[in-house]
Amino acid sequence: MTGFSVLVADDEPLARRRLVRLLSRLDWIGHIEQAGDVADARRKTLELQPDILLLDILMPGGSGFDVLEQLGSELPVVVFVTAFDHHALRAFEANAVDYLTKPVEPGRFKQAMERAKAAVAARNQTDRIAELQETIAALKRALREQPKQNHEFWVKVRGEHIRVTEDRITRIQAERDYVRIHVDGAEYLYHETLTALEQRLCPEDFIRIHRSAIVRRDAIARIKQAPFAAMLAIMKDGTEVRIGRTYAAVVRKQLSKNREIYQENEPR
Repeated sequence: MTGFSVLVADDEPLARRRLVRLLSRLDWIGHIEQAGDVADARRKTLELQPDILLLDILMPGGSGFDVLEQLGSELPVVVFVTAFDHHALRAFEANAVDYLTKPVEPGRFKQAMERAKAAVAARNQTDRIAELQETIAALKRALREQPKQNHEFWVKVRGEHIRVTEDRITRIQAERDYVRIHVDGAEYLYHETLTALEQRLCPEDFIRIHRSAIVRRDAIARIKQAPFAAMLAIMKDGTEVRIGRTYAAVVRKQLSKNREIYQENEPR
């Protein structure tokens, strides 16, 4: 036996490397592949047909739920890897193959993988599809019902700590292991990666438009074309933020209802 094949789908390279390292400690794991966004995860799942899919929830191009819904009947055994807290997960705990919360703890990871291994060996495809569809529906219900939180961040400025609430943030820029948070005409350096901070922001209020930029949706004044097929988000304060090529389709789709924000190329 060559071992079970696994696809690790997570947009954060450090998170993928950690999961691959934990997988390599299991002697029953064979081939391991990686995917960094929704489209890549969907394509590799269809091509490779892995036994187990370790699936993040928030990724460029949509969500882990989109991957499962787009696969139809081509479903492996899925273990969710998520930053959502346990309260949101309780609603589907009984139906999921398993889930892991970040940061992933090695003992908990081993337990989840043993459950996935048993699921691969014991369950038929029809049962897996029904369970996963129920899981997706239950988690979406739980997230809709969960009260919206206004997260707060404490930033250090000249020896003092200033409280910044999520509802005041207009945009966030990555700067290596830090982010620069823009608030009410001011800006603060905060020690956290952009990907980690994204997990804490409300996806209804914020959208990631570049690997190094997240913006508040209602702070966008318009979207316009730029030279060389590039796109720019023009913020209400006049700031121009470049939209990454891999994020352009998602930005168009999610903001398509607000057609007034789009602007054609400016005259040459």
